[in-house]
Amino acid sequence: MHKKESPLDQLNHFLPEGSFEDVAFYLNEYKVHLTITRERLTKLGDYRNKHLNKNHRISVNGNLNKFSFLITLLHELGHLVAYEKYGNRIQAHGAEWKNEFSKILARFISKKIFPVDIQTELLKTLSNPAASSCAEAPLTRALKKYDPHKPGIFLLEELPEESLFKFKDHIYRKEKKRRTRFFCKQIETNKMFLFSPIAEVEFVGKE
Repeated sequence: MHKKESPLDQLNHFLPEGSFEDVAFYLNEYKVHLTITRERLTKLGDYRNKHLNKNHRISVNGNLNKFSFLITLLHELGHLVAYEKYGNRIQAHGAEWKNEFSKILARFISKKIFPVDIQTELLKTLSNPAASSCAEAPLTRALKKYDPHKPGIFLLEELPEESLFKFKDHIYRKEKKRRTRFFCKQIETNKMFLFSPIAEVEFVGKE
């Protein structure tokens, strides 16, 4: 008869090799209630501070690859530690969060947990991490290499100009690039929108 896995043992399946013990330390030290959720289009993770009889709560999308999952979890732990030190009168992604997240991230980088390409990009962000890993194009590109293959799913920058693609239930046509973003026309309304080149979209075809 197989012994039932504990929640922490189950968490190990979502983490890169060599990271579990340090993650478990943080979760136990701060009595974190961690939830692994289904994919959420608007966010990769979330933090809620302890309140009344509720512990700190962190949620992370369970569809992420192991390296993205760990970075997202560490991002949220940065919020937790910043809250513990400074309370809730700080900006969500201000200097306090940047400092705490950077220190946590450096601890994991030093253990050589990440592949070289991801580690290289993470080291560039340590002094000034962005509010989301998705906001840092080189890091996003590196992380995407480790995603399971999804037929028909691409980064927008990978599609040829005038390609049709689906994003959040709407069809768009990729137009020309303006500085760092692409103009894209929403087919049903003919309205123009600016898209990040690293937006994940579903290729539909060409007109």
